[in-house]
Amino acid sequence: MNRRTTITLFYTVVAVLCLGILAVAFHLRSRLPEPDLATIVAAGRATPPHWFPITRDLEAVRQDGARVRLSDLRGKVWIAAEFFAVCPHCAVRNGEELRKLYDEFRDHPDFHIVCITVDPENDDRARLADYATALGANVSDWWFLNAGDAAATHAYLEQELKFFGVRERSDPRDIEANGRYAHDLGFLLVDRGFRVVGKWPLADARSDEAKRLDPGLYERLKTDLVARIRTELSSTETPAP
Repeated sequence: MNRRTTITLFYTVVAVLCLGILAVAFHLRSRLPEPDLATIVAAGRATPPHWFPITRDLEAVRQDGARVRLSDLRGKVWIAAEFFAVCPHCAVRNGEELRKLYDEFRDHPDFHIVCITVDPENDDRARLADYATALGANVSDWWFLNAGDAAATHAYLEQELKFFGVRERSDPRDIEANGRYAHDLGFLLVDRGFRVVGKWPLADARSDEAKRLDPGLYERLKTDLVARIRTELSSTETPAP
C-alpha cells in the first residue's frame, strides 16, 4: 500500500466515525422532550409578595438624642438606607433621592424614612442633627440613627437587613475622595408587617456606567419604587405582633 492510499484510507475512516457519532447524537436528541417555551419566557417573573421578615430589632439614638427601636415603626411603611455624614455619595445621590421621596409622601402619616450611619464613631448626635437639618428632615418621620458599635451595626445591616457588606477603605487618596467606608447605596422598603419587600439601587442607576448600559433604568426603578410605596401605604393589612 503506497503513502497516498494510506492517507486516503485514514481520512475515510475518520469521516465514517464522525458520521456515526453525529447519527447517534441526533438520535438521542430526538428522544429528549421539547423545552417548555412558556416556562422559559416566564422564568423569573414571579416574585414573592414579601422578601423576608425583620426578625431582630435594632436600638439606636436618633438626631434629637432620643433612644428608639426599629420595631417602633411596626405598622408603618418605611425606607431604610445606609449613610455616614461625610460620605459624598450619600449627600449628592442618596440625599437628593430621599428628599424627593420625602416630599412626595411626607403628608401620609404612615410614611417614614430611616438612615442608619455606618460610621457611628464619628457621627455623633450633633452631626446627625446637622445632617437632618440640611435635608429638611422632621424627626417625627425621618430618623438619622447611630446604633453604637460599628462592628455590631455593620453585622446587623448585612445579616438582618441584607445590605451589601460595609468595607473600610485603606488608601488615603480613596478615603479623601470617597470617605472612610464603601457601603450599599440601595433603598430598602419595609411594609407594615415589618418585612423587607424590595430593594431599589437608584444611586447606582444614576451612575455614568449604568446610563451608558441602560439609559432608562433609573426612571423605571424610580417609577417602580414610588408605585410600590403607594401600594404598601394603601394596604390595610394588620401587622403581626
